[in-house]
Amino acid sequence: MQLRPLGSTGLRVSALGLGAASLGGIYGDYDEAQGIATVHRAFDLGINVFDSSPYYGNWRAETMLGKALQGLPRDRYVLMTKCGRYGADAFDFSPKRLQQSLDESLRLLQQDHVDVLQLHDVEFGDLDAILCDSVPALQAMKASGKVRFIGITGLPLRNFRRALELNAQLDTILSYCHATLFDNTLIELLPTLATRGIGVLNASPTGMGLLSKHGAPAWHPAPDAIQKLCRKAAAHCQSHGTELAELAVQFSCALPGVATTLCGTTSPREVEANIAAIARPIDATLLGEVRTMLLPIKNRTWQQGRPENNL
Repeated sequence: MQLRPLGSTGLRVSALGLGAASLGGIYGDYDEAQGIATVHRAFDLGINVFDSSPYYGNWRAETMLGKALQGLPRDRYVLMTKCGRYGADAFDFSPKRLQQSLDESLRLLQQDHVDVLQLHDVEFGDLDAILCDSVPALQAMKASGKVRFIGITGLPLRNFRRALELNAQLDTILSYCHATLFDNTLIELLPTLATRGIGVLNASPTGMGLLSKHGAPAWHPAPDAIQKLCRKAAAHCQSHGTELAELAVQFSCALPGVATTLCGTTSPREVEANIAAIARPIDATLLGEVRTMLLPIKNRTWQQGRPENNL
């Protein structure tokens, strides 16, 4: 597994990371033993990044990840979690709640520190207030030793543009659904982020299930036009004996300037398939065919959070 520098943090992270949203049951229920086995298989195969959040399954993901990480050598993995979002419409970015959230997460994860703490989906709040008040609150937590590095996450790329404009003191950003086979607008920001020494975490290379044989879950916010073309692309790949999700993971992991790409699963077999996919050369012909099919939805996305944060 290739290791890459995470901005200026000094951390080296695996090209592929394990996102724990699936451990929260967001994509369907699973057996606890299977979830733990998935984390262990990922670790054994060289994945050293594990990313979670209180929001994933009402703290279930953190609880499960905490169980799974017990016994693994702490100096051989990078543990990330989030704070600020606790439900579909439950947000609190106040400094007091952020500190409480960190302590809750550490208890559930059974850890004395996390490597990266991120403000979760900042587009749902007053973005400037979060960047000017909440980010410094996280900076203060670093002095306690409970947090090594801090960042923000979100869907609209405006989150990160505004953070750069305000010179927010961030170590990382986590973007999702913007480095995929049909939307790779994240690429535009990579040079500036690199210049600032900010590490880039990319999540959801399948667009939260859009680019997979299973298709988008019922709650997915993507318009019908996007979902329809993604289903067509999945069928095309299957007709060639390939899984669209594996092609999507290959594409995202190959993007220069991205430190790690987070994929969520509770299946050891899917972890093995994803790792095998990024180890082999991408099928350039199939990639071209799929990207041509997806041209009508090129760089299409959906709004999330406050309207003004989607400009």
